[in-house]
Amino acid sequence: MEETVDHEVLRPAPGREPSGAPSAYGETGRLLDRVFGRNDITVLRHEVLQHLDRRLLGDRLDGFVLAVNEVITNVVLHAGGSGRLVLTRTADTVWCTVTDSGPGIPERFRRPPAVPAAFEDGGRGIWLAYQLCDEVTMATGPIGTTIGLRVDLPGRHTSSDLVNGATSGT
Repeated sequence: MEETVDHEVLRPAPGREPSGAPSAYGETGRLLDRVFGRNDITVLRHEVLQHLDRRLLGDRLDGFVLAVNEVITNVVLHAGGSGRLVLTRTADTVWCTVTDSGPGIPERFRRPPAVPAAFEDGGRGIWLAYQLCDEVTMATGPIGTTIGLRVDLPGRHTSSDLVNGATSGT
């Protein structure tokens, strides 16, 4: 049996993208796609902020950018020092996906965290992400981790809203 591969959906590993290559996302709302390292955290945080419209996210913009900052900082501190960030927008949400090639997240950190103790050193990054985003996803293993952060655009309903009973009048 001959195996076929749809090369339109394959993406190169972080840092191995050919320059000028067409996006696999086409016109689906990719706002930013770049690799980062230790020296890029502040610049990347500002790039994320520049690619998002305050009129769309309103008061949630700064919280979402803080959540992104916490995740990319964790990549630099705990997952080998570099990763890839992809920021996309749909009609009703903004997603940020951060991928690294670190050793994976230990089991005890894979579930939504409890409120960190007042004087505890660390442990606030993922907790903040859960507080500031509408959804946090995590896929982790020995070859790396991908964290997804989703925030809904105010006044727009997602399919999960419809399943949970929200109506267009709310």
